[in-house]
Amino acid sequence: MKCACATNYNTVRMMADTGSEEIAVIGNTDLTPSELENNIKNTMVEKGTTLLKRMEISVAEAEKRTGKNAVSMQETYTVYLIETRAVDAASEGANPAPDSLWRRYSEFELLRNYLLVTYPFVVVPPLPEKRAEFVWHKLSADNMDPDFVERRRVGLENFLLRVASHPVLSNDNIFYSFLTQEQSWKEVVFETGFQAKADSRLKALNATFRVKNPDKRFAEMKHYGDELQSVISQLLRVRARVADRLYGVYKVHGNYGRVFSEWSAIEKEMGDGLQSAGHHMDAYAASVDDILEEEEHYADQLKEYLFYTEALRAVCRKHELCQFELEMAAQDLTSKKQQREELATGTVRTFSLKGMTSKLFGQETPEQREAKLKTLETQIEDGEEMVKEKNAECEEFVKNAWVDIERFKEQKDRDLKEALISYAIMQISMCKKGIQVWSNAKECFSKM
Repeated sequence: MKCACATNYNTVRMMADTGSEEIAVIGNTDLTPSELENNIKNTMVEKGTTLLKRMEISVAEAEKRTGKNAVSMQETYTVYLIETRAVDAASEGANPAPDSLWRRYSEFELLRNYLLVTYPFVVVPPLPEKRAEFVWHKLSADNMDPDFVERRRVGLENFLLRVASHPVLSNDNIFYSFLTQEQSWKEVVFETGFQAKADSRLKALNATFRVKNPDKRFAEMKHYGDELQSVISQLLRVRARVADRLYGVYKVHGNYGRVFSEWSAIEKEMGDGLQSAGHHMDAYAASVDDILEEEEHYADQLKEYLFYTEALRAVCRKHELCQFELEMAAQDLTSKKQQREELATGTVRTFSLKGMTSKLFGQETPEQREAKLKTLETQIEDGEEMVKEKNAECEEFVKNAWVDIERFKEQKDRDLKEALISYAIMQISMCKKGIQVWSNAKECFSKM
């Protein structure tokens, strides 16, 4: 497991060292100019750098605690120790004690929700699973199980390293406070008002079905996210079944070892050979726990990208919402212009309640018509400005989102290729060990 963690750390460190020099515009695309200015103050933007280049970050350990929840009931929960140290101090040989603080999983969730709302154009790294999914039947699904807690600790560290190596997210002050400010961090997050800016599911669903001119690239990327989720889910299910069978194979070898040992007790001439063969079988069977633990590490790497698919689709849904708001603003502007033309010419092109009212109760006076025309002119000017703003927002969102999607695709290809090759090497190594065990047993039998 330690080796697995180091692999993840080195991968993310490499991302930081080779990261893009271009920093995308930071902030929610729904923000007004004044809100955008306040949001920029929440960042520590330094072009071409990431936090991981300036700070070492680790989730060193997990600890089980007992306390009272919001309704004053006793609960048991897990906290994680985050340690940070400046890279400059470590490189100069000073080796000071790292700064440390404890965080609950729910605080990691709060941080990620903040990042999702504040940076809607970013494929935000996912958190490790809260409860075990796609597990083989001998593995505990209890979220308090020590092995599961350890894997989640590694996953939380990987999440922090992903964020700290991201060219945009790593420069956010709220993220920096999460790593360094234990007491009042939650209050600082809620003061940003990010919850009020979050889009409702109904609003996003409405945009999905009603947008008339969806961007083909984002539609294809959303479809790709759906397919990737389906494929990885199937792969994880297959791996769980393979793990079950593998566990059975190793236990069969354990039975061989027991039988050979018992047999050796009643044989004089063949006893030594049978006992040696039994020891080889026992050693092979005992290694199953380490093998399956390593398998779980590779499963967790796949799960990370299973959860990444939702983050990818979230960016696509945000673009749909942005496009839908632009189309609604343009439609409203067209309607206002048509009303102005009808009012100016005194003709109604389409059937409307207003046209029927005019026929039943007479036309409006010139003064009334003039007043309505002035109101419509003001509304049209506002509408044109709104369309201009929404169009600029969409263009900016597309530019920033596509930069991050391309970054994500490169990261995904590199990580999954590395994970699958390592998994294949592990499987080959396991087969070689099995062959070696039976070769050793053959030699034992030959000497009898």
